[in-house]
Amino acid sequence: MGGAANMVLDKKLLKRMEDIEALPPDEKEKIYYFIDMAITYNKTKKAYSL
Repeated sequence: MGGAANMVLDKKLLKRMEDIEALPPDEKEKIYYFIDMAITYNKTKKAYSL
């Protein structure tokens, strides 16, 4: 399950990614940091909620 081959991007998500990529590098890093933090938090929460 997962992986790039199975990924489907809707138009709204694709537009968001394009907007993020157009930002200055320091702003992109901040946004990706918070996205990664949210993903890690939710994976951890899921792993410990047996």
